Amino acid sequence: MASSHTREALMSRRVTVGAPGLLLLLSLFTCLLRCALCAKASNVILILTDDLDVELGGMTPLKKTQALIGDAGATFSHAYTATPLCCPSRSSILSGKYPHNHMVHNNSLSGNCSSKAWQAGPEMQAFPVYLSKKFYQTFYGGKYLNQYGTNETGGVGHVPPGWDQWHVLVGNSKYYNYTLSVNGKAEEHGDNYEKDYLTDLILNRSLNFLDSRSPQHPFFVMLCPPAPHSPWTAAPAYQNSFVNVKAPRDGSFNKPGKDKHWLLRQPVNPMLNSSIDYLDNAFHKRWQTLLSVDDMVEKLVKKLQDIKELDNTYIFFTSDNGYHTGQFSLPIDKRQLYEFDIRVPLLVRGPGIKPNQTLQDPVLNIDLPMTILDIAGVNISLVDMDGQSFLPQLAPSLRNGTSRPYFLVEYTGEGHTAKDPQCPKLGPGVAECFPDCVCEDAFNNTYACVRTFKDNDLQYCEFADDEAFVEVYNMTADPHQLENVVKKVDPALLQVMNQRLIKLQSCKGDSCRNL
Repeated sequence: MASSHTREALMSRRVTVGAPGLLLLLSLFTCLLRCALCAKASNVILILTDDLDVELGGMTPLKKTQALIGDAGATFSHAYTATPLCCPSRSSILSGKYPHNHMVHNNSLSGNCSSKAWQAGPEMQAFPVYLSKKFYQTFYGGKYLNQYGTNETGGVGHVPPGWDQWHVLVGNSKYYNYTLSVNGKAEEHGDNYEKDYLTDLILNRSLNFLDSRSPQHPFFVMLCPPAPHSPWTAAPAYQNSFVNVKAPRDGSFNKPGKDKHWLLRQPVNPMLNSSIDYLDNAFHKRWQTLLSVDDMVEKLVKKLQDIKELDNTYIFFTSDNGYHTGQFSLPIDKRQLYEFDIRVPLLVRGPGIKPNQTLQDPVLNIDLPMTILDIAGVNISLVDMDGQSFLPQLAPSLRNGTSRPYFLVEYTGEGHTAKDPQCPKLGPGVAECFPDCVCEDAFNNTYACVRTFKDNDLQYCEFADDEAFVEVYNMTADPHQLENVVKKVDPALLQVMNQRLIKLQSCKGDSCRNL
């Protein structure tokens, strides 16, 4: 639309010109308006899955997704989360900030997940706020943050700024029997597949949104299905799929966590058969839930074709974190510093992106909002975020840019102040102890890592625990991170990595990008 200066100039001249002049000015104004509409910014869709790994074959069930997004555009081979847990990772995606800047540490209220402090701070500057100012029509469907909708955080009446349509799950991932906040009002759902299955429900509502939107303005749709998060409830049509599939047995599967931090040294090795049966069951059920996500992508692309918006729409497909099923004898979870938990899928298609690309440069989930704002025409040099746009990698003809030489992964562990009821023999401080008393988290599972690619392919991690434990991996020689080489690496290199880590842990905004 015409700028405020243009409108003021037209109004000031209107009082001094006659009818012919007025008609000329009105024609000019109409022309300006039409030109602005012709230059409508591109639409964006972001599909954010929950706990989808890439290291263990998590993309295997998503054949249509790979074909319709990855093959039609770009697949990133080194996409990472800044932290391997749902709420802090999603907070990073929304805010474009590392956890040490948005201050969401884990999935608990005490860890700042969807807290009043989050709502009064980072949420007010989340990227949808910028899109709204650019007249984007916005839709959110599915999981938001794990503590969203609780009484302590304002209940279902709290709708974050920047969203026109809000169809958001209260609490953590579910497929049936949940409550939605629908534009600030509670909506209860049961266990009827046609009416309630969450993956399908948010898809259908997004399709309705696309039908009812104004074609004069761009749109942004963010869909966050529960899959493949527990409780792994597949749609009826897919409950017999992959029943003979088991977790892959290669790499670090069922290996001892020797020379690693305390939490990796406590699992029984080799794993008990009951643990293996449990993780195999989880593995194939996770894949079953993803088939509905695959249908979601197909139907979205078909809708974009029908409304003639596919060629002007960027589609991003990714996950909040990775996942493990048996690696280093940990049955199932995330929260660890290893590639299987921090590396995520990232597929993108859209205007200016050549098909069938595999991009090697590393990107982080904190880069997603900056890339989306770059697409939307926001001056990202003025945006207070730690990430950087990877649009130059996707479409070099549209932007010039550079990739980061190294980046930060950080996590703050949590555990029961009393004994975990699932594993009282280990005492206080542990959490997620299932099955067979194998604990997946603890207060001292708190670490920060620097991951490098340019000068050497290394991961260097420091723990905030009583041992001041350090883990170092040569990712070229040891991609499965079986050997902690901290005692073999040149001390001078360790010092360099330590200094990089110190800088990253205190970086903010430009200093995170200008390393």
